[in-house]
Amino acid sequence: MSAPAPTPAPRSPEGPVLSRISSWCRTPEHQDGYLTDLRRLVEQESPSDEKKLLDATADLLLELLAERLGEPSRTVRHRHPELGDVVEAEYDGTVTGAVVTVVGHYDTVWPAGTITDWPFTVTGTTASGPGVFDMKAGLAQGIWALRALRDLGLPRPTVRFVFNGDEETGSVVSRPLVERATEDAVATLVLEPGGEWGVKAGRKGVGIFNLTANGLEAHAGLDPAKGASAVHGLADVIGDLVAAADPERGTTVNVGRISGGTARNVIAGEATCLVDVRVSTQDEIERIDGVLAGLATGDPRVTLTVTGGWNRPPMRPGAAGRRLFALADSVATHIRGPLAELFVGGGSDANFIAALGRPVLCGMGATGDGAHARHEHVTVADLPDRVALTAGTLLGLAAEPLSGS
Repeated sequence: MSAPAPTPAPRSPEGPVLSRISSWCRTPEHQDGYLTDLRRLVEQESPSDEKKLLDATADLLLELLAERLGEPSRTVRHRHPELGDVVEAEYDGTVTGAVVTVVGHYDTVWPAGTITDWPFTVTGTTASGPGVFDMKAGLAQGIWALRALRDLGLPRPTVRFVFNGDEETGSVVSRPLVERATEDAVATLVLEPGGEWGVKAGRKGVGIFNLTANGLEAHAGLDPAKGASAVHGLADVIGDLVAAADPERGTTVNVGRISGGTARNVIAGEATCLVDVRVSTQDEIERIDGVLAGLATGDPRVTLTVTGGWNRPPMRPGAAGRRLFALADSVATHIRGPLAELFVGGGSDANFIAALGRPVLCGMGATGDGAHARHEHVTVADLPDRVALTAGTLLGLAAEPLSGS
């Protein structure tokens, strides 16, 4: 028996309709409105560990939604006493049976006060400021994409915005909420930063581990034989762990911080290192798990404890994900040109969604550079095209929702 024919990708909206969307997005009034919202988001600082600032940012997002789109048909704010709340805001569509979840995080890596000496600035072709690229430009983009469809009177799916405030620290609280919010969706668009006119169809899995060595303290000069150095033991296993990296398979290992010991003349009783692992496949997860389980120090008196785990599974597109990319690529070609299909080392909330077999595209957000760096910026001229790409993809999903995994 022959294999069933693959489900075709949804048809892209017609070129004239996409031209209308592009023209709307390029209208000076709309570009100014988008940049105004982006400025408000950047100037409202939101470091992952500052609860009051995170709450104020969630409040601002709800204000922007109401100002640009009217009151949502459904709003749920999942509150957390220490981390950023998860905000769900849903806007009913004009077609039946099509729900698209739009995901973005509002927390940033920048400490409170950064905006004082690094204000939001538009200079020439770029806009810069803490969190502008990762990922406040994407948050504004999602709102304005739906605004475009509504103002133009075009068909649209029900859009469920999900904004979380703990992505930069691993989405520990928000992960189950994000997963639940995508359960009945025909597709999910994640507004993380994009590449040069591209989207992220694949991401590496992320492992976050702590290695702690415990030894025996002793005077380094008077009783060296009585001691067992945790620092020396940790040095033994770091070499073995780093050697497990295999760039050809897409596996990298980084020891980001080492701490231990109490004084120069004391044999260290404890030492710890923080380890970041990136992998492209499930097979590599299992191989690295074996390496971690087999680590042993050179001194049997030094014990080793491994904590942490796999924070995000690898993101690999399935059949429905391929169809979703094909739709976005067709939309992009009408707007500007074919999309680059990017596979990157960084993880995002899209990893969780893809692991469940659900169609998802990541990197739908702004073009720019410098995530987590002082040269963070977005390319201003690309912002209207990015909004149009998101709006056109939503329009295509309203016409012919994806099916299958």
